[in-house]
Amino acid sequence: MPLDEPTFERVAGEALARYAERLEAADGLDVELQGGVLTIETDAGKTFVLNKHAPLRQLWLSSPVSGASHYAFDAASGAWVATRGGAALAEVLARDLAEAAQVTVDFA
Repeated sequence: MPLDEPTFERVAGEALARYAERLEAADGLDVELQGGVLTIETDAGKTFVLNKHAPLRQLWLSSPVSGASHYAFDAASGAWVATRGGAALAEVLARDLAEAAQVTVDFA
């Protein structure tokens, strides 16, 4: 069942804030969360962007490693999962950051 708009805004905002907090603690990353857009720049100049896409109630990730992907909230697991393939956003972002910046981030 799709999220209603207020629930989406709350859940997505909480997720972005949680990701930003964990990423800010990691070395080698410049992190900015503003207006529902989380921008992550590595010391090597690679940029990741994670943002809310309200019309579809999704989070969208642009990664220099895996490309673009879209994630919907799964209420049963409490996770954001890819609309294609079902991978968890936390796992994809952690894997891509490890590859792009040799940074380990635990989003659990």
